Amino acid sequence: MAGGAGLAPAHAADGELVVSAASSLTNAFRAIAQAWEAAHPGTRVVLNFGASDVLMRQIVEGAPADVFASADQTAMDRAQAAGMLAPGSRRDFAGNTLVLVVPAAVPAGMSAGVSSPVAGLADLRRDDVRRIAYGNPASVPVGRYAREALQAQGLWEAVQARGVPAQNVRQALDYVARGEVDAGIVFATDAAAMPERVRVVATLPTRTPIAYPIAVTARAAGNRSAASFADFVASPQGRQILARHGFRAPR
Repeated sequence: MAGGAGLAPAHAADGELVVSAASSLTNAFRAIAQAWEAAHPGTRVVLNFGASDVLMRQIVEGAPADVFASADQTAMDRAQAAGMLAPGSRRDFAGNTLVLVVPAAVPAGMSAGVSSPVAGLADLRRDDVRRIAYGNPASVPVGRYAREALQAQGLWEAVQARGVPAQNVRQALDYVARGEVDAGIVFATDAAAMPERVRVVATLPTRTPIAYPIAVTARAAGNRSAASFADFVASPQGRQILARHGFRAPR
């Protein structure tokens, strides 16, 4: 099994199944791919992770992908509008939650025991909070969810003025983990992947439920392996793996 970070493979070799999936699915899909490969010897899953919109553009521009899993409906809607999905193959398979995180380590220059300046959503307006990471809403689902949630709280303008837009949710998480920003907005599953590096201080309610759709691509229509992988992701076994990585069932 191979994995990528937003770079689509130049071509798909025989016996390979190319799966393009949102960055927030990295850990879960590595485990899912391993389980699926064990039941389908002879076929290797090539994983390509990145921001959902970037993956969608890669597919539209002809990059090989047999299965596409997005972190929101917008990216999948665009792929469908471009005729890039096999008819009838789209379905929701997982849900998530949006959270505000801060670095777990004591920042340089602060004495032990001094808490982070961000202890909740209201603190995002504080003058001493200067850098807040979130996914770029123009191309990253977590950024679109964050913008919607912060607008509902009347916080979007304040956060945007201090914003550090990231290329994908894992980059936003890394900014927080390295202490390069005061706080960040990520999915709960991403925060759970770095419990020693980041700390959750608030949950952001979203008007739009966070749902992950998956579909077989048009180029793989009729491909039994692609359909089998998508079915496995949505199966009880697949959902058990997703649940172990913090994902919930779709609403």
